[in-house]
Amino acid sequence: MADARPLDSSTLKYAYTTTPREVPDAETLANNKKTICTDHMIVASWNVESGWSVPELKPYGPFSLLPSASCLHYAYECFEGLKAYRGDDGKLRMFRTDRNARRLLMSAERISLPQFDPAELEKLIYALLSVDGEKWLPKSRAGDFLYVRPTIIGTDSQLGVVRPTEALLYIIVGYMARMDTPTGGKRLLTNPDDMIRSWVGGFGYAKVGANYGPSVLATQEAYRQGYHQVLWLYGPEGGCTEAGGSNFFVIWKRKDGKKELITAPLDDQLILNGVTRRSCLDLVRERLKDEVEVTERKFTIGEIQEAATEGRLLESFAAGTAWFITPIALIHHRGKDIHIPTGPDGTPAGMTGKIKGWLGDMMYGRVEHEWARVVPEKELKA
Repeated sequence: MADARPLDSSTLKYAYTTTPREVPDAETLANNKKTICTDHMIVASWNVESGWSVPELKPYGPFSLLPSASCLHYAYECFEGLKAYRGDDGKLRMFRTDRNARRLLMSAERISLPQFDPAELEKLIYALLSVDGEKWLPKSRAGDFLYVRPTIIGTDSQLGVVRPTEALLYIIVGYMARMDTPTGGKRLLTNPDDMIRSWVGGFGYAKVGANYGPSVLATQEAYRQGYHQVLWLYGPEGGCTEAGGSNFFVIWKRKDGKKELITAPLDDQLILNGVTRRSCLDLVRERLKDEVEVTERKFTIGEIQEAATEGRLLESFAAGTAWFITPIALIHHRGKDIHIPTGPDGTPAGMTGKIKGWLGDMMYGRVEHEWARVVPEKELKA
C-alpha cells in the first residue's frame, strides 16, 4: 500500500542484554558443532497493510512462530552471508556490504517477500556490529572475522501458496570456521547424472534456502568419497556452474596462446552473482589487463579435460564468502582425475595468490580501499 511504512534504520530501538555471555576461546569454537552467535540481534516485522515495524536491537534468542507459518511450508526464506573483519590495525571492517544488501532485495523479490531500501539494511548491519563487534571480535584477534547473516522469512499463518502478508527480517552475527586453507587444495567431485543444483528459468541466481538444502545429498556423497565439494555441471555438455555454493574460476591458456581467466556467465541466471566473484573480475580487469583476458561465458568440463591433457590448464579456484579464495587442486569426473597446479601443499599460487592477497589486504586494512569500510564501534560497559 502507498502509505505502508518503509524500513527505517533511524528509528532503531536498543534493548541491551542483561545476561551477557562469555566470548568463546579458540578451543571452544573448534569443538562446538553449533553456531555461536553474539549477544544481540536486530529484528523488524512487516505487514502488507502497515509496512515495516520499528526495528529493534535486542538480546539474541528464539523466535515464536506458528506451525502454519509460510516459511515452514513454502520456502519463503532468503538470506545473505557476509563477514566483518578485524584488521591488523585493530579496526573492524565490512567489505562491499552494499552489494549484499541489494542482492537480498533481489532474492526477496524473487520469492514474493517484501521490498526495502538496501541502504537501510546496510545501516542496520553496521548498527549491530557497532554494538557487538568490540566484545565478540576483540583487537587481540586481528586477522579473524565474524559471520553476518541477514534473513527474511514469511511468517503469515494461513496455509496456501500465495504471496506472504507478514514477514520478519532479522540479522544475527556469529562465528564461522576458516575454510580457505584445505590441506593439499580443494578437491571437487562432479555431480551425479541424475542431480543438478539449478536450472534455466529457476532461482539459482537468488540466495534462497531452497537453493541449498537439496544439494546436500550430493555433497554428503562427495565427502564420503574424500572430496570437499561438488562441481555442479549443467546440461548434456556438462557446463561448469558452481563449486558447492561458491563461484568457480579456471585460468588456462587458450589454443591461441592467450592466458584467460574464465567463469560462468550471469545471463542465464544459473549461478549466484557473488560479491567475491565480482571483486575478482574487477581486480583482474583493472590490474592484470595486459597479462590475462577475462571471460564470462559458458564452458564445459570437457574443455577443462582437454586443457589439462594439452598442458594448458594453469590454475583453478573457488570464490565466495565462506570459502573466500580457495585453490582447487583436483576435479574427479566420471572416474577420471583432472589435476590442477597449485602452490606447495595446495596453497594459492600465481594469479590465485595475487587475487587472494589483494582482497585480504583490503579486508584486513593492510591497504585502504573504497570497498572496505570501517565499522564505528561502541564499548558497552558490563
